[in-house]
Amino acid sequence: MRNAQNLPRHELIGLPAVVVHSSDRKQMGMKGKIVDETKNMLVFERDDGKEMKIAKIGRRFAFEVEGKTVELDGNKIAFDPVERVKKCVKKS
Repeated sequence: MRNAQNLPRHELIGLPAVVVHSSDRKQMGMKGKIVDETKNMLVFERDDGKEMKIAKIGRRFAFEVEGKTVELDGNKIAFDPVERVKKCVKKS
């Protein structure tokens, strides 16, 4: 089950998200639903229906999970989605 503690190990597609920090100021505050993910990109679907590809590296994202906001550093999730499950080990 996807929750705030194990989010890096789970699917991000379908989650509402916001870019909370970016090296590109134009992307800060961009929000939408994640509709696709690659090793280096998250694809947001904005409210107007347009898709925007956002690089993971150099950004920080906030996701809504179970009514909570969870922030993830894009550098730490910049893996192929299948490989991320293996590499993002739960910290105790």
